[in-house]
Amino acid sequence: MELIQVKQRFSIVGNSVMLNNALETAIRVAPTDMNVLILGDSGVGKESFSKIIHHLSGRKHAPFIAVNCGAIPEGTIDSELFGHEKGAFTGATDKRKGYFETVNGGTIFLDEVGELPLGTQARLLRILENGEFIKVGSSVVQKTDVRVVCATNRDLLERSRQGKFREDLYYRLATVPIRVPKLAERREDIALLFRKFASDFAETHRSGHIDLTPEAQQLLSQYAWPGNVRQLKNVTEQICVLEDPGTLTAETISKYLPPAEPSLPVLLGKSENYGEGLSERDIFYKVLIDLKRDVTDLKKLVFGMLENPLTSAPANIPVTSPSQNTTPLQLSSAIDTQQLKPLQPGPESNVIIQSQNENPIEVEHEYVEAVSYPTTDDNLSLEEKELEMIRKALNKSKGRRKKAAEALGISERTLYRKIKQYELE
Repeated sequence: MELIQVKQRFSIVGNSVMLNNALETAIRVAPTDMNVLILGDSGVGKESFSKIIHHLSGRKHAPFIAVNCGAIPEGTIDSELFGHEKGAFTGATDKRKGYFETVNGGTIFLDEVGELPLGTQARLLRILENGEFIKVGSSVVQKTDVRVVCATNRDLLERSRQGKFREDLYYRLATVPIRVPKLAERREDIALLFRKFASDFAETHRSGHIDLTPEAQQLLSQYAWPGNVRQLKNVTEQICVLEDPGTLTAETISKYLPPAEPSLPVLLGKSENYGEGLSERDIFYKVLIDLKRDVTDLKKLVFGMLENPLTSAPANIPVTSPSQNTTPLQLSSAIDTQQLKPLQPGPESNVIIQSQNENPIEVEHEYVEAVSYPTTDDNLSLEEKELEMIRKALNKSKGRRKKAAEALGISERTLYRKIKQYELE
């Protein structure tokens, strides 16, 4: 069947390359009995792909059932999928058929398959290998002929490394993986989807036609859409019900778009220290290194005051007499220049500072305008610190990048980029 015909039959809207590639894969694999794993974030329409695969297959006249594995309690999911015998557990007053028995000859769609308990995963693996299962509370092996299509928004390989998903089951399920793109990856389709949903809801709610200005269309296209197509559909329905028919502006549309949550709002300021191109992890490491440097500078200041009497302070550090008002010190935000500003006078004018193996020393706070120190090895740049950490990790792992990346807490791809950047090869 042609791609255009499939879109019309199953109400698929969009012309992006990633969407078309996913649809073409589904069309090609549908006539076979191969297991399919549909990957994608929540709300992208994974169930629509499972229906396409079923209705274009030789099982199209047999039953089709969709099961949300994450919505079934762990204690009853085996009974739901495989059935149980009378008296198998408390409350099992009758014999019950499971989904794999009732859908025999058809297709079962297991949504959120990554949420299955490990025991259920072992039962599912047996069905995929030889089509056999045993009901809960029974010892009789039964046969079933069911095509399994699964979907998940989780990284199943990562969950298998965490011991939460069977690796052998993953490779059984992912005979043919199909990745459904996020809405943010197909922005050219957002305006088309809005018009389609607006037309449907206008008919459903008997409301007037709604159109958008070019600025409103651009606003929709630039929005992040964390809830994907499902979120766009909900927003469109709200607009159709609450707004008067006509052409809507960007200002009107913005009222229905939740504000996007900024990442690291405190750290991502206008400071040139945190420029574009850094990941959140890189920025976090840089902040920690800067914080360590600031603490080192503060230590120098305090111990410098202890070692040198205040009466012999440099000429550029004015010192007031004890009779004048004294104020505590405050480290300003411009810590790199070691500028110190006074706080308002507080109830306490003295501070006790105690170092190891020394008696407590009482220091009166004096007014200090500026303090400068010589640069030491503690004030290394971010690049030098990062290069040192990467070298240590590579030496410790004997050049194995995967283990070095795990030790550093970054991806192998990021480590490879850093190796190229610092010419470590």
